[in-house]
Amino acid sequence: MSIVVTGATGALGRLVVEELLGRVPADRLAVVVRNKEKAADLAERGIDVRIADYDDAESLAGAFRAGDRVLLISGSEVGRRVPQHTAVIEAAKSAGVAQLAYTGILGGPEADFELAAEHKVTEQAILDSGLPYTFLRNGWYHENYTGNLGTVLEHGAVVGSAGAGRVASAARADYAAAAAVVLTGEGHLGRVYELSGDTAWSLAEYAAEVAAQAGRAVEYTEVPAEAHLSILTGAGLPEGFAALLVDVDAAISRGRLAATGGDLSRLIGRPTTPVSEAIAGALA
Repeated sequence: MSIVVTGATGALGRLVVEELLGRVPADRLAVVVRNKEKAADLAERGIDVRIADYDDAESLAGAFRAGDRVLLISGSEVGRRVPQHTAVIEAAKSAGVAQLAYTGILGGPEADFELAAEHKVTEQAILDSGLPYTFLRNGWYHENYTGNLGTVLEHGAVVGSAGAGRVASAARADYAAAAAVVLTGEGHLGRVYELSGDTAWSLAEYAAEVAAQAGRAVEYTEVPAEAHLSILTGAGLPEGFAALLVDVDAAISRGRLAATGGDLSRLIGRPTTPVSEAIAGALA
């Protein structure tokens, strides 16, 4: 039996692997990746590297073994994720895995924004499969905002259409730690975890924190949804993806990413990383 992480060379996947290496020997771990070269460092550390592609069902047929505990990290290609995830689910069922953990989105069936749609379909497909499951419904990542700090500082503005809505984000590493806990521990089968940060903040508060740490003027600029879309597409984002981000801001304004139920901090056994710490790290 191995603990298997799909998408292991991605931003979240690598953090999950590092967390797992702190808990179990490398020879108990396997990763499923598309590109062997990108996982060469993992192979050198004694991890079993299995080559497969979410888009290639035949390749997935050899990705899992009976008794494996598997983390399905959701694909990044919005609009293609349902068939991709379905292929992984079917391969996991055929192999007879002991656990399929899935990184969905905060709120699950109650998430009423477009980015959540494929996650909801995937969760239902897992339930229909009859596989032993754990749902990790991840909230927003600090890095979704701090990754754009250069532009924020250049313009002195955090631009959005979320109004006074609040975001209970956490660090990507926090979510990775939670995944490692459910993959190595007991009592998590059939469980649904709503994962979010301990504290919710508004974009105006985020802008003020950036300003305080950077020592320069930064303000939150609220714009209508249509103008927000134009700004994002003008910055080079594809229109479809930009529309998803604007829709997320609308969801934030309705409180859909503000829940602070505490599942994440309870799983990882410590408080979640404050957004102020993530800002400091990004500025450094």
